[in-house]
Amino acid sequence: MNEKNQFCSRRGASSSGDGRLRSGGGGNGCGMGGNRNMGQRSGFGGNRNMGQGGFNPAASAMPGADFADTNRTAHRAAHVAQIRADIAATPRGVLSAEERDDLLLMREEEKIARDVYIRMYARWGIRPFDNISGSEQAHMDAILALLEHYGERDPVQGMAIGQFHRADMQALYDGLIEQGLRSQAEAIRVGLLIEELDIADLQKTARRTNKPEIRAVYAELERGSRNHLRAFYRWKQMLGVDYAPQHLPAAEFERTGLSAHEMCA
Repeated sequence: MNEKNQFCSRRGASSSGDGRLRSGGGGNGCGMGGNRNMGQRSGFGGNRNMGQGGFNPAASAMPGADFADTNRTAHRAAHVAQIRADIAATPRGVLSAEERDDLLLMREEEKIARDVYIRMYARWGIRPFDNISGSEQAHMDAILALLEHYGERDPVQGMAIGQFHRADMQALYDGLIEQGLRSQAEAIRVGLLIEELDIADLQKTARRTNKPEIRAVYAELERGSRNHLRAFYRWKQMLGVDYAPQHLPAAEFERTGLSAHEMCA
């Protein structure tokens, strides 16, 4: 079984830098937890529709919403457990300094995404922020599984929402929160920025490792980030928000935002 499908062999498995986040702007999410294929670059999200359901901030009050949230949570937990088991079954090997630095960075970057989205949902009630924050927690868990597999420390162990190990990550979070609390439009810009940066970073980190289990996790997170970007892109369109991508080529950003949601094979 190759790296593209090694984490999806069991029924119910899901699929979904050296870059730095900057605070200039900015589904059924194949975000961790449902019918997704890691090799097809899914993130972790379960059977949910972050973007298509995102246009209705009151969706959580709709009949069945509580059940759907519970179902997503269960899918994510099961999928993270499966990822941990699959990683544990791979040879441990030795991380290069670059691989180690990338994993530590991505652990904090995924925490930034989760923590920012929690704050944005509390302030604006825009449904994708709530859905995607759960997916970002699963992204964090997947990176942590890799760190633990290689005997590396968790840089954010015991840290509360909004707290970070690295000073630059703390400054980044503070800047994104300040921007996103200004208006709904700025909150959507923050979401777009985080997701396009995640995509760019995951592409870079994947090129810097030859370890199949690391590439598989990065691929799944990237697919989730593409679906997350699509969700925020639809809100950008609905609200008439202008946004210039900062981390992806403009053509790739537009193509991703306008493309169909990625489901599992």
